[in-house]
Order: sequence, then structure tokens, then C-alpha cells
Amino acid sequence: MNLPDFHVPAGWYILCRSRQLRQKPRRFMHAGLALVAFRTDHGKIGILEDRCAHRAVPLSAGKVCADTVECPYHGWQYDCEGKLATVPALAPSAAIPIQVQLRSWCACEADGFVWFWSGQGEASAAPPVFPHYGAPGWTSFVMQTRFGAPVDACLENFLDCPHATFVHKYWFRAPTKKAVKATVTTLADGAQAEFFEEPRKQSVVWYLLAPRHGKMQHTDRFIAPNTSRVDYVFPSGLHYIITSVCTPLSARETLVHTVISFRFKGLGWLVRLFFEPLSRWIIRQDVQMLALQQSNLGPAAPSMHSTDADLLGPHIIAWRKAMLNNTAPPAAGHQRDVDIYL
Repeated sequence: MNLPDFHVPAGWYILCRSRQLRQKPRRFMHAGLALVAFRTDHGKIGILEDRCAHRAVPLSAGKVCADTVECPYHGWQYDCEGKLATVPALAPSAAIPIQVQLRSWCACEADGFVWFWSGQGEASAAPPVFPHYGAPGWTSFVMQTRFGAPVDACLENFLDCPHATFVHKYWFRAPTKKAVKATVTTLADGAQAEFFEEPRKQSVVWYLLAPRHGKMQHTDRFIAPNTSRVDYVFPSGLHYIITSVCTPLSARETLVHTVISFRFKGLGWLVRLFFEPLSRWIIRQDVQMLALQQSNLGPAAPSMHSTDADLLGPHIIAWRKAMLNNTAPPAAGHQRDVDIYL
């Protein structure tokens, strides 16, 4: 049975990795609603509500027949647009006497992922790209993580520096109590925070995966409605990019696909042997913390208070609220400088 669905901002969301969707129909959740995804004999992807209009049996329990998905109960078949194509119990020459149109979603494949558009009608643009994913000279790996928390909480967590000195203490950041200057800028598609003179002492990640000397350029960016991007750039040409796309499964559950790409002067394969398991360990720490947070909220979320140190959280909430309400998001081009202590 489907859980009640809820509204999400229009945009591109990741359903799964391309290799996870073969010809057999599969059931997925999005915003509390069950979807069926299938690949036709010609490679086209269909994404429909996972419920036959006849007797409500899940289509994901059926099979693909050429360019349609077939219900396992009475064999009704639907095309990729959700239109009823065949009713086997009727004479082959007879016209289908009823008009049936299941809800469908626009889908495409890019960067090895199956994407779908959550808004009404056709998508207005192509899905976002993962920077340098699979590019020559770069090494990449993918993490798929289920969070017991809503999209807003996940995005803020990925773009929140202060929590790292506690949740990831000595793994990714250490509490040096040093003042760090940050500039927050509103953008046409979200907001970003740029950090200056950021400490890297007493951290396993930076001790092993970065040069001892030279400034680090660090930028956190929120891309509406559901993407975070973090860049670390060093004068030597070393560059790390962590991009995460959040897909809401329900009101308090999110599936996150993270692509980490980095350029490490020909040693990428060797660095990955250490960096990938370490990244998975760090993201598990975030999963545990957000689960702890959500378990303490109860059915009605209490008020949460922010300070100037919460750099991008308010922008995430404002942008997503504006998109849901079809109102103007925060205007681009505004800047503010903040001192935070890390």
C-alpha cells in the first residue's frame, strides 16, 4: 500500500543507477508514492505509478512485454506514458472501451544514473551533471546512502562545517578554535559559502590526502532544489569534488547518491583504496547523527534556532519553500561575510 505522498519541489531526481534497472520492472519509492520503473525491449525507460488501474495490483510484480509493462493479475498492459495499451480479456479487434491514463514521469539516463523529472509535464532542462565524473585524469566513485531524515536536513548536513569538528572529530576536522572567514553569496540557482584560511591540523583526511603546505580553496554550494557540491582545491592541482543528489523516499527518509571525483597526479587508483572506505565511514557517522536527530523530533517538528554560523541552512529552507509555493526565491548577488570558529 502506498503511503500518502507529499509535495516536493520540481526538479531532476535520481531513481537509481542505470545498471540497477534492467528489463524486469522494479518498485521504487518517491515522496511516499510507489513507482514502477521498467526498460522496454528498445531501451526506453518508463516510470509509472505502481498500481494497475483495474484492480490495483502492483505493476512491479509483472513483466515487460516489448514496449509495455504487464500487470500480473489480468494482463493489462501500459506504455511508457502510462496509457492503457492492451486488455487481453477483450477481443483483439475490439477497441478499449475506457480511457485509462496512469500517472507517469519523464525519465532519462545521464552519468550512469536513471533520472526522473518530478514536475508536471516535460522537463525544462537536462539533469545536472557530476563535475569531472569519468573524465581523463580524474578518479571517481559512487556512494548510495539511505538517510532516515528529510532532504532539507541532509543538504544542510552536507554543507555544514561546524558539525564536522564533533561528528567527524579527528577524522575530517579537529576543534582548533581558530577563526575562519567565510563569504556567503546568493546565486541564481541557490547559494554558496567560500572559506578562507581554514585549519587542516589533526585531521586524518587532510594529513594523508593533502599537501602539508599551501592554501586550500574550499567552497560549499547548494544547488536548488536537491543538490550539494563541495570543492577543495590546492595549488598543486589536487582537487576534490563531492556532489550529492537527494531523492525523498518519504517525509523523513532520503536516498542520497554521492559522486566523489578527485585529481591526484596519476595516483588516483591508489588514493581511492583508502579514500573510498574512509568516505563511507564518515557518511555513516552522518547517517547515525541525523537518525538521532529525527528520533528526537516526534510527530510535530519543534522550532529550531539558527545563528550566523549556520551559513547555508536558511538558504536551503528558503529556496525549497519558494519552489514549493511557486514564489520568488532569494535574489542572487547578495553577499555577507561571517567569522566562524572551527
